[in-house]
Amino acid sequence: MAPASAEERSVSAGRVVLSGGDIDRALTRIAHEILEANRGPEGIVLLGIPRRGYPLAVRLAAKLAAADPAVDPAAVVGQLDITMFRDDLSRQPTRPPARTILPAGGIDDKVVVLVDDVLFSGRTIRAALDALVDLGRPRSVRLAVLVDRGHRELPIRADHVGKNLPTSRAEKVRVRLAEVDAGSGFPEDLVAIEGPKEATQ
Repeated sequence: MAPASAEERSVSAGRVVLSGGDIDRALTRIAHEILEANRGPEGIVLLGIPRRGYPLAVRLAAKLAAADPAVDPAAVVGQLDITMFRDDLSRQPTRPPARTILPAGGIDDKVVVLVDDVLFSGRTIRAALDALVDLGRPRSVRLAVLVDRGHRELPIRADHVGKNLPTSRAEKVRVRLAEVDAGSGFPEDLVAIEGPKEATQ
């Protein structure tokens, strides 16, 4: 991955620290790490956390298939809705639940890799772990994130990280993906940091 400083540029989204090419290379590396840690593709299930975790999981499934022809990307990817398991429901505006979609083989005795865009406090992942309990009993659960920005409030650590991105709590990390954000003026993939003034605009 090219140094972030070589890619940084100012746009309305904030200071861009990862371009689309950087994101693609990070996902390729994460896919290879997942296969290496699992010693092959056997039993792997990727569960993306809406909204941007799911398209990242779909992309990772394609990367796994490119690295190992034994992987059927459609058979290993799913989506995990955590809306009703969040601990901030009383503080946040009501969120419409997404749909939980499990692969046909379910998650029992599988290596479930939770996929999300940004790891921050860890509370989203705690909710995802609670949601998994209602769905089955995985052999193990791993975590892959595109960005780890620190400031953890719970003892949760990612197993696979695209980029560690030190930030202050006052800053916002924005991930834009074409699958989710194409209609909002950001047709290209990017990760940007917004300062306090930018975040309130």
